[in-house]
Amino acid sequence: MRKILRHSLALFLLSGLIISLAGQIKSPAADLLVHRNRSGRIKTIRSERQWEKQRKNILENMQDVMGPLPAIAAKVSPEPEITEEFSKDGIRFRKILFASEKDDRVPAYLLIPEDISGPVPGILCLHQTIVAGKAEPAGLAGNPNLHYALELARRGYVTLAPDYPNFGDYEYDPYRNGYQSATMKGIWNHMAAVDLLQSLPEVDPGRIGCIGHSLGGHNTLFLAAFDKRIRAAVTSCGFNSFRKYYGGDLSGWSHKGYMPRIATVYDKNPDRMPFDFPEVLAAISPRAVFISAPLHDSNFEVSGVWDCVNAAMPVYELLNASGNIIMINPDAPHDFPDEARQAAYEFLDEKLKNGS
Repeated sequence: MRKILRHSLALFLLSGLIISLAGQIKSPAADLLVHRNRSGRIKTIRSERQWEKQRKNILENMQDVMGPLPAIAAKVSPEPEITEEFSKDGIRFRKILFASEKDDRVPAYLLIPEDISGPVPGILCLHQTIVAGKAEPAGLAGNPNLHYALELARRGYVTLAPDYPNFGDYEYDPYRNGYQSATMKGIWNHMAAVDLLQSLPEVDPGRIGCIGHSLGGHNTLFLAAFDKRIRAAVTSCGFNSFRKYYGGDLSGWSHKGYMPRIATVYDKNPDRMPFDFPEVLAAISPRAVFISAPLHDSNFEVSGVWDCVNAAMPVYELLNASGNIIMINPDAPHDFPDEARQAAYEFLDEKLKNGS
């Protein structure tokens, strides 16, 4: 069992929960602060300006796998349409459709606390791989441990839970509509969801977060990497290194629900991939990331999570943000148990409510 270490957040050390300061346990990893140009010349990154160029390279490499991010010119107004509305226990539920691009409207649940006064932080809540889609984080279906949109609304946040393509009420073929991956379509939809949150009078547009479990956990990181409006990201059971994902078998990442080019271009070979999750985490720096990586997660083996966090930590240190990447290791399987969620919510309070 790893040593329990103190960090800057006032989190409780609860039974069965290991709270760790990222970067304490070292493992071999690529040096993200080394840049090799086209001529092969190696340069050490020593400044924020130099890092920003490296970050741009990371996003370009991610798009080599995911396909290109649509141009800003493709943005449309969200224009939410309410299809159903009800109140329960002080929360107003709105089932809505919002525009993510021309001729596409994304189903979502919008949860607004009835007792708020003035703009509050908004949090995008992304669901796991479940047929019910958005209904699970909204607390209307599925695992109670994954009702984070509802729990955060009860905590005073405005929350938005959209469907990922071909889950819940959302039928959409990304490939017939010009995308090279469902992952990139998800990123674009989630950027539109941030547009929607920022447009709401109940939401402070400068305090936006994102949270997700499993499918939603890595989609949270992908969104935060591409969209700097995400000030704080929470990922539960969302990733490990490609080399340690099922022993390096990337089949689970390469089907049509994710990134088919992992198979068709990169032969499902981790050593050929132009990016991995250390780069994704680093691309989010210096913004805040909270990682729940259970000790017994059968999908994302925990040592591979540590590899990624430790590889990304030097970037956070360069940007004077080492306290902004936090990892906990619950004594749990592929789940988001209560102790982990409460720690995550306190992290979001710290970063979005308390002006950190």
